[in-house]
Amino acid sequence: MAAVEVEGRGCVGGLLVTNHNGRPLEFQCTTPVKPDRTQEILYGRMLRPWLLGELIGKTLLDRVSIKPELIVTSDPDLLELRNHTQTPVACTADQPSRVDAARHGTDNTAELGGRHLQFHDSHLDDSSFVIKQLHLIPGQADLEEPLERVQEALNETIKTVLTR
Repeated sequence: MAAVEVEGRGCVGGLLVTNHNGRPLEFQCTTPVKPDRTQEILYGRMLRPWLLGELIGKTLLDRVSIKPELIVTSDPDLLELRNHTQTPVACTADQPSRVDAARHGTDNTAELGGRHLQFHDSHLDDSSFVIKQLHLIPGQADLEEPLERVQEALNETIKTVLTR
């Protein structure tokens, strides 16, 4: 799952559902979503997580007919989606966040394809669930490549929106 900001128009989100080998099964994207000034004031620092996780992310997840077993993103603000779904949500990172692990007394991360996956701090069982499912995903799986495809698809969508 990814989101791209469209200058002056808000954010566009995209969700690519793939099989365990990265082959695309379904793609959904949103139209631009832009918070109004009142929302900006009321949500403050939580505006972007709310916008990406609850508004855009939940909408995309509700729309797809093939429900994913794991949602992977490169945007930490999309981890907020986990509070609105039963599906684990993970953010790719070069290094796990040891600060969060020390603060909570746990390491809510998993490693896959040479990448660390960071999970939402409020859902400590997610990393255990994913670790139990690792046998289904090739060890050399490139988690960034499907996210790059989503970004490219969103950029194409944005071109279409801007020409209207």
